[in-house]
Amino acid sequence: MTVSRRNFLGASGAFALISASTVSGRTQAASIPEAATMKDSATQPPYAPATGPDYNPVVTLNGWTLPWRMNGDWKEFHLVAEPVVRELAPGMIAHLWGYNGQSPGPTIEAVEGDKVRIFVTNKLPEHTTIHWHGQILPSGMDGVGGLTQPHIPAGKTFVYEFQLMKSGTFMYHPHSDEMVQMAMGMMGFFVVHPKDPAFRRVDRDFVFLMAAYDIEPGAYVPRIAEMTNFNMWTWNSRVFPGIDPLVVAKGDKVRIRFGNLTMTNHPIHMHGYDFKVSCTDGGWVPESAAWPEVTIDCAVGQMRAFDFVADNPGDWAFHCHKSHHTMNAMGHDIRTFIGVDTKEAGKRIRDLVPDYMPMGTAGMADMAEMEMPLPENTLPMMSGWAQFGAIEMGGMFSVVKVREGLASGDYADPGWYQHPEGTVAFEWTGEARDAARAPGTGQEANLTVVRPGTHQNNINN
Repeated sequence: MTVSRRNFLGASGAFALISASTVSGRTQAASIPEAATMKDSATQPPYAPATGPDYNPVVTLNGWTLPWRMNGDWKEFHLVAEPVVRELAPGMIAHLWGYNGQSPGPTIEAVEGDKVRIFVTNKLPEHTTIHWHGQILPSGMDGVGGLTQPHIPAGKTFVYEFQLMKSGTFMYHPHSDEMVQMAMGMMGFFVVHPKDPAFRRVDRDFVFLMAAYDIEPGAYVPRIAEMTNFNMWTWNSRVFPGIDPLVVAKGDKVRIRFGNLTMTNHPIHMHGYDFKVSCTDGGWVPESAAWPEVTIDCAVGQMRAFDFVADNPGDWAFHCHKSHHTMNAMGHDIRTFIGVDTKEAGKRIRDLVPDYMPMGTAGMADMAEMEMPLPENTLPMMSGWAQFGAIEMGGMFSVVKVREGLASGDYADPGWYQHPEGTVAFEWTGEARDAARAPGTGQEANLTVVRPGTHQNNINN
């Protein structure tokens, strides 16, 4: 950040603003809180409050929380809408629009009952607004350009003021030329913590927003008119292997919150656990009504949150379950060559293109394992490596890493999970002795074997 937390929270000013209106002139501009900015694409530590009500701050996946200052009983934030450069993953950047140096913009955190004053400075080449998605507020603060307020002209600063009427999971985005501005990455998370610090409290609280882009190989700017044919499915404008892991201590109660500003729904699935859906952008699901899932669908414009207790250590895949959404730079006109003998055709093509390599006759996995020349500023369709080889994923994929012995504020990547002996799938060699042992006990387990045409037989191998 370009401003320290101490200096930001210690700043002061005088305001008498009562509506979403223009802030102009040297006196008013001098009293606007400094706008923090961030270029680092790594997940930043949680931003714990120095004063005010207690709450457990969220961790924004590959992002950060916007600092604020107190001015009387108003909590003041400053968002700057501007062009940004975002690294989607190492080897590819995108020229997007966002806030305070990044897309998505920084997460706003506050507490139920807070009075918030949010300055919005427009450094885009066109006008904009901000809509506070899911918030209950006066109509004139809702951020719909032309309907509830004038558009914010380029170079101007407007201010929004409202009191946070309920806690929950929300977001912000434009309602001004939104086909362009949202397609260019303008969005951010808004978390309102409960007034009662004990209400639905968790130990670790993660947030991210889903966005989709169509960026042709060699290009840097998304095709904003695309409606269905996207090739970069992102969490917080990052794709695997550029998405950081979600690091959790064994025994922690964990919440993961996400919102969807793509053009389609996303069934979000986590391995190794079932969880309870705890919150939507409409509010908290009563604990008695929270339902168990392993996959929760998130439609366009929705927010979802789920909770689980991290009692099962390991490296657990966490991803959208639409298979094309866990791939990068995927051409949708690829022909299927599975089962096709390409030896003769490949030989003839190599006479013209010496480096040509036919692929796809046995599936697409070889594309993840072979390092092939790529066009400028693009990514392999499937990439990323772990301790056992290639992870044949891209796009909306990460890993929840549950470990014993982590300190409460430790979010550093612990590396790959060291599996206890006897707990990793292995090649069958005809000897069942080791496979039949109960992991970690040295005791042989009872196996149930079913043979065609026979009854089940319990055997002790």
